[in-house]
Amino acid sequence: MLYRKMPKNGDELSILGFGCMRLTSKEDGSIDEERATKQVRHAIDKGVNYVDTAWPYHMGASEPFLGRALADGYREKVKIATKLPSWLIESREDMDKFLNAQLEKLNTDHIDYYLIHALVGDLWDSAEKLGVADFLDKAKADGRIINAGFSFHGAAEDFNRIVDAYDWNFCQIQYNFLDETNQAGTAGLEYAASKGLGVIIMEPLRGGNLVKNVPHAVKNIWDEAPTKRSSVEWALRWIWDHPDVTVVLSGMNEEAHVEENLRIAYEAYPNSLTEAEMQLVKRVESKYRELLKVGCTSCQYCMPCPAGVNIPLCFEHYNNLALVDNPEGERFMYAARLGGAVALGEPEFASLCIQCGECLEKCPQSIDIPTVLASVVEELEGSDIEQRAAMAREMFKQV
Repeated sequence: MLYRKMPKNGDELSILGFGCMRLTSKEDGSIDEERATKQVRHAIDKGVNYVDTAWPYHMGASEPFLGRALADGYREKVKIATKLPSWLIESREDMDKFLNAQLEKLNTDHIDYYLIHALVGDLWDSAEKLGVADFLDKAKADGRIINAGFSFHGAAEDFNRIVDAYDWNFCQIQYNFLDETNQAGTAGLEYAASKGLGVIIMEPLRGGNLVKNVPHAVKNIWDEAPTKRSSVEWALRWIWDHPDVTVVLSGMNEEAHVEENLRIAYEAYPNSLTEAEMQLVKRVESKYRELLKVGCTSCQYCMPCPAGVNIPLCFEHYNNLALVDNPEGERFMYAARLGGAVALGEPEFASLCIQCGECLEKCPQSIDIPTVLASVVEELEGSDIEQRAAMAREMFKQV
């Protein structure tokens, strides 16, 4: 495992961090605790020493899971990162209430890396007025948190002023080869590093969208490289090539994912990609921009939808429609998965959207969700959607 130093405190952190937002799950959506625990512990045994969770992950189940997974001596081997849910804070007292509850959930007496979660400009302004600086100072002084940071999902113009507003140790930003100018972007990465902050990267694969169903046009570009790598390896190496990056979080939930990411993290040195390889990645980026319909990362922040729409799954199929060579097959799978054939349940179609707008303020990507859902309806549903859903339910019943 390769390690990089956190600038202000000297911590040697594994370049690969285990993200606990997309843990392996059972059919009912609950965490498959036995399997996820083995995955987390195996990664730690192989050198991962940074594990990231948050209050809302897995509908509140991620932090308690991690507290149990880090029993038997594993807590002492890692730095835990979790986050104050900024959108739920209404008073200075709330900050202590959430932190103390998280300490209990995680079965620990301190949080090594504590972040103000999912900041945008307005949320930071509100937190600042409510006394977040005082909260962080006192929580550090009494030992409940060791290092203070923030995660960011806002507009680029707000990032620098948040960096400058407090004596942060680190920040967390979304970054991948499609997001160089989105949110904090490369400029934010470089600015934070210039101020001595460690930088943690989230969404390195854009919720898997850069590596699932890789279109032939993209695969053909990757295949031109003399050194053959998987799409996962190209995406991760591109980020680790930046020396200002400290840790890259990966939401690993398959044993094969863990093994591949570990292997890459043993080899991915900064400034190791050639100029020709960097240009190859740039060509892939351009091709993806031509193909992708919506910039959803499946973060689930928009869920649950009050009307019952499975927004991330709708968007997944909408993007797939642009990436696959079989649009009718994709429409059938949309009807099957959203119509309750694959996982028994109520329909979750895009057409259930009531345009309430509740999702708009929650989306870190600032996607106009109701408008895109209308396009999903137009391209993936049609007048025969119920017929296709019924056919899928019958088909899966026979399997």
